[in-house]
Amino acid sequence: MTATSRLEGFYRLSVSERQRRLNLTENEIAALTNGGVSLDLANRLIENVVGIHGLPLGVATNFQINGRDYLIPMAIEEPSVVAAASHAAKLVRNAGGFTASADAPLMIGQVQVVDLRDVDAAREKILAARDEILRLADSKSTLVEFGGGTRDLEVRVMRDTRVGAMLIVHLIVDVRDAMGANSVNTSCETIAPFIEKLTGGRVVLRILSNLADKRVARATCRVTREDLGDDVVRNIVAAQVMAEVDPYRATTHNKGIMNGIDAVVVATGNDWRAIEAGAHAYAARGGQYRALTTWDRDQNGDLIGSLELPIVSGIIGGTVNAHPLAKIALKILGVQTAPEFAGVLAAVGLAQNLGALRALAAEGIQQGHMALHARQVAISAGAQGAQIDRIAEQLVTEKNIALNRAKELLKNES
Repeated sequence: MTATSRLEGFYRLSVSERQRRLNLTENEIAALTNGGVSLDLANRLIENVVGIHGLPLGVATNFQINGRDYLIPMAIEEPSVVAAASHAAKLVRNAGGFTASADAPLMIGQVQVVDLRDVDAAREKILAARDEILRLADSKSTLVEFGGGTRDLEVRVMRDTRVGAMLIVHLIVDVRDAMGANSVNTSCETIAPFIEKLTGGRVVLRILSNLADKRVARATCRVTREDLGDDVVRNIVAAQVMAEVDPYRATTHNKGIMNGIDAVVVATGNDWRAIEAGAHAYAARGGQYRALTTWDRDQNGDLIGSLELPIVSGIIGGTVNAHPLAKIALKILGVQTAPEFAGVLAAVGLAQNLGALRALAAEGIQQGHMALHARQVAISAGAQGAQIDRIAEQLVTEKNIALNRAKELLKNES
């Protein structure tokens, strides 16, 4: 979309001026302006439609990932998220930008088999029929024509459960540039009757897993001690350690990561709930819920950060193709493959975490957040149009960002 993500003063521009900077067509600008989704389209996307629920769509700037600039579309209602991501990305940019990567887009489909007389014998039968099962799984898959499809299978034995011993068959499916849920589910359902015939058992569940631990994305970054200050670097490392040992802190720590990732996922029409579920399960994979990031100091005193988590996202299929604003968001982002997209999401999550930790380690989270929150308080008080900015500015000046004070100011304007 743009040769650089370093759009100086972007936040000072009017909405229409920002739209022009993104090199969008007139139709795309119109879609961004009117919400992009008609009531008729909404009625076809989900059931029992009664209206359209809108979210602000912003753009985070300054991101440089693997030497390339990205503008990051973010759909979110919470103030300070876009600003924090942009500021953190600028700090990282000064030290060379983010490095990101992602595994091949391999998803796991699960087929549950119960009522087995001999689980070990059933397991051996499934493994012996591996090639036949893989061919059958691909027989109704649309992924094969795009170079994807089933790559392998695994069989797990669960011996002592409340319903007796069971097998869980894992299909390992390359979903290419799609999120892949529908294709994986189709493959699982296709092989289920054969699995029953082969084992003499009964298949219950046939569905993908959102713990996509074969589809992991990673990002790393550096921020110089000069840009942060030695005290802030030390405080960020201390905060990181707390999130490593205390699940109460780790939960909030990881929520901050997902503030950034979810906003991009929602903007692009992907399934943020799937990514949330996978991320939190991954954070607890060692038996205790822990931080998804690692922050430390290097020998120069610079801050070094990394993030690793499973990312289930696509650039084709489903709502990604059906929602006009999702298509525009992907155009702004400019990613070409699902693994590239996953790497970008990991970098955004790392930036968001850095932004939150920097604020916590320096002035505290509320000072900056509440200043941006002042406009919401003014709106809640009933302010409209130009009143919103005037009242918000006064609240910030007084350092009294409270609904009652906003109502008083609004009454005085009457």
